[in-house]
Amino acid sequence: MIGATQTKNNKAFELDKDVENQWCPGCGNFPILLTLKKALAEAGCSPENTVLVSGIGQAAKLPQYVQSHYFNGLHGRALPVATGIKAANPRMNVLVTSGDGDVYGEGGGHLIHTIRRNPNIAVLVHDNMIYGLTKGQASPTSPKELVTPTQPRGVYNEPFNPLTLAISLDAPFVARASAGEPEMTKEIIKQAIAHPGFALVDIFQPCIVFNKKNTYQWFKEHTKVLDESHDPTDRAQAFAVAMADDEFALGVISAHHRRAVYEESVGIYDDDRRALYERENDWSMIEALLRTRV
Repeated sequence: MIGATQTKNNKAFELDKDVENQWCPGCGNFPILLTLKKALAEAGCSPENTVLVSGIGQAAKLPQYVQSHYFNGLHGRALPVATGIKAANPRMNVLVTSGDGDVYGEGGGHLIHTIRRNPNIAVLVHDNMIYGLTKGQASPTSPKELVTPTQPRGVYNEPFNPLTLAISLDAPFVARASAGEPEMTKEIIKQAIAHPGFALVDIFQPCIVFNKKNTYQWFKEHTKVLDESHDPTDRAQAFAVAMADDEFALGVISAHHRRAVYEESVGIYDDDRRALYERENDWSMIEALLRTRV
């Protein structure tokens, strides 16, 4: 078992939760889980002020293995739930942790409009380029010609590029990480948590059972770490880096402060920054509102 990790303010983030893990031995979700716990601890996120939100899938099980608040939503519905949680209590650290099928497939429409809305949440997508829970059919990010149980002649669709979508919609923070690079991934997650507005971190990870192509070795051979010459505030440069598919870039690809955060536009917080649950209900206002219903 992994013990509690001390944060800079000397408060422990309880890393362990005494529940049985349901992932396959060797699954790429394990290093992501460990890396996320370390990132939360070093970022000063306590169990009381942190909530993890997911949809459905193998990756979506992760919140059950962390000692914090969590919400498992319907398939593809993690983002609107996370937006609502952040709107109800802006002081919470809200993170979405789910898979490429859940966020980019079933949740693709929510992804577009959540980026537009720009809530201050971090979205960590476990991208193994396959549907792991439902036994290996192609996901939106599956590479062309990948043979799956439902694509026996190989995938013929072009793979979805979440990074170019996010950059085109002017997401404030867009990054790519890898389960095989835990130290880098930890630092990227910490930056995603700290950056105001919507943060997308696409995390490459292998599925050792259903995707025999995109292994740890494959990711190692087909990725490169961005060097200091890359300027994440240069949108054109970021888009060019995200478009490259010969060698996938790892690191912070785009980061800026051009957009207002969604919670700042919610009028209820103009004169009172308290979370909604901390306020007393004004029943006279509620009754007056009910009387206006036709």
